[in-house]
Amino acid sequence: MLEKFKTYLISKGYSEFTPSGNPSTAYDYMKRVSKICSREAITVVHLADNINIYIEKYGPTGNDSAFGKKSNNAFINALRRFGEFIASSN
Repeated sequence: MLEKFKTYLISKGYSEFTPSGNPSTAYDYMKRVSKICSREAITVVHLADNINIYIEKYGPTGNDSAFGKKSNNAFINALRRFGEFIASSN
């Protein structure tokens, strides 16, 4: 599912690689979604089935908002894009 998410991000204009060839936003968001799954001890499927709960939890007013804000909001942004991916898949 994470590979499909990466493909979705690339199709939406997110970069797969930087000009120097390093992994970029699409890879980073995939990695951050995976990190949330590890942190929560859940599967990607469980995250997908309950994405709105986790977006709220890591969002600006959620219990884990401090973690969601790390790296210029990269974790919450990755969860939001994952939510959009899930919505577009249904």
